Amino acid sequence: MSEDTSDLFQPYRLGDLALANRIVMAPLTRSRAGAGDVPTPLMTTYYVQRATAGLIITEASQISPQGKGYIQTPGIYSTAQIAGWRAITEAVHAHGGKIVIQLWHVGRISHPDLQEGGALPVAPSAVRATGQVFTGRGMVDMVTPRALAIDEIPGLVADYRRAAENAKEAGFDGVEIHAANGYLLDQFLRDKTNRRTDAYGGAIENRARLLLEVTDAVLEVWDKGRVGVRLSPLSPVNDIDDSDPEPLFTHVVGELATRGIGFLHVVEGVTGGPRETGHRFQLATLRRLFPGTYIANNGYTRALALAARAEDSADLIAFGRPFIANPDLVERLRRDAPLNTPDEATFYGGDAHGYTDYPFLASAA
Repeated sequence: MSEDTSDLFQPYRLGDLALANRIVMAPLTRSRAGAGDVPTPLMTTYYVQRATAGLIITEASQISPQGKGYIQTPGIYSTAQIAGWRAITEAVHAHGGKIVIQLWHVGRISHPDLQEGGALPVAPSAVRATGQVFTGRGMVDMVTPRALAIDEIPGLVADYRRAAENAKEAGFDGVEIHAANGYLLDQFLRDKTNRRTDAYGGAIENRARLLLEVTDAVLEVWDKGRVGVRLSPLSPVNDIDDSDPEPLFTHVVGELATRGIGFLHVVEGVTGGPRETGHRFQLATLRRLFPGTYIANNGYTRALALAARAEDSADLIAFGRPFIANPDLVERLRRDAPLNTPDEATFYGGDAHGYTDYPFLASAA
């Protein structure tokens, strides 16, 4: 299938959502939220510039103050945050775009500097992550988290449900549950980080319990076609791993399939690194298990995206870093035009520079 006959640039129906094309803007943390982790007018400009994507998945947004792991990331738990996001969704819709929010709790990938009252971050077990986290003091070493007590888990699930309700109030077209990249729900899934011996630890069914309870809670708020889950089965980022990922993730995807959620968003390989190599298991297995929309992510180029559609190995293709530097990425891909080079020094934090000032094709000299 050539680019002339590919359906990559053709409309697609995601449940009852009519997408203009099969190109997805992946969630990208940019740390531009304002005081109180409230979305800003500058963020509105940023998302509107990229509204030609078939679907925008927003940057990860913490469901509660406890879920925060980086400075200036937007939340979805306060009245002011809801209003800030509503300005963004209304503007994106006015420009013909579709936008869903990614619901996030970082778990142990945080620091007391970022927690209310200097509290310890929480996790399934008191297992410290190797690495550092960005706080108001700069990069600091992560700490040993506090293991969540079993009687705290219903409140955590309720936080996700409330965030889903807030997302609906803010005018989003749907929600994506972030269960990837070594954050809280991923920490519960993997045996490197989950050492529990209660109903949420040990057997695969127990380790998957929290993600499925969260999914069920979100499905009480949203139509199932408007709900997605993001997974990264082979990625070790944020010091995460599992001794046997294939049965774990086939179980998880099978359970999500029975719930009829709208989409599954899979990081194929190491997040931001090498693509899936199949050395542990073939991720195509997950595609076969899931009857809904499969979104493929990680290192996709125009050629890889066209090939994925030609082979029908994915329904939608998510692009991350290319969207940072190319607000008109869809048109550039359509024309096979050169791409702007992203300025990595401005990825996290700052002002409009490296955020909303990248040139469009018409203004590129």
